Amino acid sequence: MTAALRVLPPAHRAEIRALLQRIGPDSAVAALRAIEGARSAATSVAPVWTMPGHLARSGPLTSSATHLVDGARQSVTCSTFNFQRSSRLWEALRRAAQRPEISLRVYLDTQAAKQGLRRGPTTAQVAAHLRPGLVFSTKEFDGGYVRNHAKFIIVDHRFLLTTSANFSWSAEYSNIEFGVLIDNRNLAETVERELFRAEDFLFERINLP
Repeated sequence: MTAALRVLPPAHRAEIRALLQRIGPDSAVAALRAIEGARSAATSVAPVWTMPGHLARSGPLTSSATHLVDGARQSVTCSTFNFQRSSRLWEALRRAAQRPEISLRVYLDTQAAKQGLRRGPTTAQVAAHLRPGLVFSTKEFDGGYVRNHAKFIIVDHRFLLTTSANFSWSAEYSNIEFGVLIDNRNLAETVERELFRAEDFLFERINLP
């Protein structure tokens, strides 16, 4: 029972264990097998590189993240420190936002946008560009602004691309950047759930008139 319950969120394990103990051993075994089969999935992991020129030879390139976003069927959740109009994701995320079947959430760093790194867009400009998607930026916590250095894209609660790269042309084409693309629904959902849980404490939604 313990091994099968490991595929479930920790917060629900005690409750589910109690329910299984009530239904008897035969029914519990069948239920556990169904739970384990439904929640466990093989993990696929691929390296994702940016290098100058054509030096990266293994795995997809960082610039291919646009294909991941364009292929979304349900949702796109992404987070970055620095978001530039030069990034191919600037238009890819706009396309996703304009598809009615896609739920889009973008998390930004407030101070990075305020400081105008390389004359990048403000958080309000990002929100206007990605309307009706939801855009959030960091807010004050414990007396100072939180810094958002988490850089990832999650598509359809399944595909997780986590990377050193910001959303910019240089990060996608000329820097040395490394990340991994992981196909694992359990992991992707865990990352999203943790971010959503902390959202009210660390971020505020950018509301437009």
